[in-house]
Amino acid sequence: MSARVAVLTCGLIVGAGAPGWAQAPAPTLAQAPPAAKAAVDQRQSRYQISMMERVLEGAVEHGASIIRDRFQAVVPANMLLAEHARVRGFRLNGYGVFFDVQVPSMLGTLPWSIRTLDQNDLGLQSALKSLKSYVDAAGDQNLQQALQRVELQVGPIATTDQTPTPVGARNATGSPAVAAASAAAAPAAAPAAHDPILDNPDEAYRTEIKQALMDAMLDYSGPLSIPDDEWLTLAARGGDEDAPLAPADTVEKQTVIIRIHGGDLAAFRAGRIPRDEALKRMEVRVF
Repeated sequence: MSARVAVLTCGLIVGAGAPGWAQAPAPTLAQAPPAAKAAVDQRQSRYQISMMERVLEGAVEHGASIIRDRFQAVVPANMLLAEHARVRGFRLNGYGVFFDVQVPSMLGTLPWSIRTLDQNDLGLQSALKSLKSYVDAAGDQNLQQALQRVELQVGPIATTDQTPTPVGARNATGSPAVAAASAAAAPAAAPAAHDPILDNPDEAYRTEIKQALMDAMLDYSGPLSIPDDEWLTLAARGGDEDAPLAPADTVEKQTVIIRIHGGDLAAFRAGRIPRDEALKRMEVRVF
């Protein structure tokens, strides 16, 4: 009996001491040594920057998809990115956060050919003839199929020129031939609306990418916690600087610098300024 009492007494002593041990307060980050707190802050900052890197890469892909869909609505040709967009971010003490954005080139032989023909001021039929000669010489099955899809939309490529009707000529019924020719020409459909993307695909691509990056800077930079007197800056440049020019690279590569004050970002997120005003406050320079 005494042994059972001894065991029960020991259990009560242990149980009584347990709550005090379990409720001991754990050390907080504020109580941690400065070196440990700095390491945690740096790790969190790096995480937020890496997330913004993914956002900006997605913005480039989004802008490219818009241009690809817009181009395919005019000319059914395949447009692909030469590589994936690459973004690297850095936090610069006393300045803010900087992102280096490498924008890939758009690949597509057919659009490049059409743009070159358009720059030479050739008519549609002349351009299609020249393009057909290029495709036949290249022997690329994909290009031939793409050209066939173009012909389905704009009509077959003319192979012979129409002979002009002599003045005063009459047809088999004795009626003037001019009237018959006019009637035959009447059903001709009006030309489709011209999309300016065909005038300068490179500029249209740059404009769409720039807009997508500016929107991403406004909408997703909040977690970076940029102070009011510092900057969010990105430099968007086309392709690899050391890579040789591709056939589609008909213009010099440019670097676009976009930056905005942290105070303007805070004002936009708080609803004190509208989106249009925030976009106007962005500084954009091209080098």
